Amino acid sequence: MSSEILGSRLEGSKLVVETADGPETYDKQFLVAAFLIRVARGSGQIEPEESSQIIDLIESHFHLEGAKSLELITRAISEMAEKPTLFELLLDLAPTLSDAEKENIALMGLKVVAADGQREVSEMEQFNESMESMGISPEIVHQAFDRYFAQTMPGN
Repeated sequence: MSSEILGSRLEGSKLVVETADGPETYDKQFLVAAFLIRVARGSGQIEPEESSQIIDLIESHFHLEGAKSLELITRAISEMAEKPTLFELLLDLAPTLSDAEKENIALMGLKVVAADGQREVSEMEQFNESMESMGISPEIVHQAFDRYFAQTMPGN
């Protein structure tokens, strides 16, 4: 695959990126995988607990088989490494997300931040930057925090 991005355009709820090798298409599933990877990498590397959490979240949220979930995550990791500006282009998909989808994405991001049991400031900074760049409002992020704490409080 070519890493040089020649242009991009939205076609409905898909992002088409033109490369020297031809067009490549990305969807909301890829955006979510890329976001979760970006958050996990906020601390410099993806911890095993974070990898496991990302796979589980992608599987359950998109109702994918384990192998399909892993394939999506692997593709997102390699393509984001090959195309450093890809995440910024993927942000064009953010307006196609409903508020409920945005809240679910924020909740998944919080779960990835917490997956390794360590509160990394850099991961939260990456989470906050991604929320802002995706146009996810503070109110939606607050609702995601409420859901996260409701799910993780002892006795729940």
